[in-house]
Amino acid sequence: MRKAFVAILLTVAGAFAQTAARPAPPLEIVMPDGTKINTSRYAGKVCVVEFLFTTCPHCQQTASQLSQLYRELGPKGFQPIGAAFNEGAMMLVPQFVRDFGVNYPIGVVGRDAVLSYLQVPVTARLMVPQVVVIDKKGKIRHQSSIEGNEHLHDPARMRAIVQELLNEPAGGAAAAGNKKAKSKK
Repeated sequence: MRKAFVAILLTVAGAFAQTAARPAPPLEIVMPDGTKINTSRYAGKVCVVEFLFTTCPHCQQTASQLSQLYRELGPKGFQPIGAAFNEGAMMLVPQFVRDFGVNYPIGVVGRDAVLSYLQVPVTARLMVPQVVVIDKKGKIRHQSSIEGNEHLHDPARMRAIVQELLNEPAGGAAAAGNKKAKSKK
């Protein structure tokens, strides 16, 4: 009984964490060539991190949609990033990139890193893709529910979310200084 209560409590806490804006932790992704990138290198951009299985049709469709959005909005500060975590992903990512015309970085992370990043319990049964949207200030503003969140997989809705975040000020010290300078004029 006590274990069931704790499991329910963790699930509710995980669901709450998914709705609250929080700082995006850095995430190290290993690329197929062995190099590593960290999501923190994209600070100041609107980022979408897709946690995916290379064999998942929904993940393949989402990757194609993010590639299209990147072609259009990349020059304005949009950066998608792929993090595959299925078995054999390191060998499968290059073909995934070729087959689905992916034009942004996709690498591999471990399941534990995914669960930690998403702040979900180890016992969670994740639906893929899991999508996280990070604003220019480095805050996670949208995240799939562990059961999947269709509004983040809808191309029109994703476009609207990214556009909205691209239109927000970047924040930080420079933006604060600009606001003060403008208010003095």
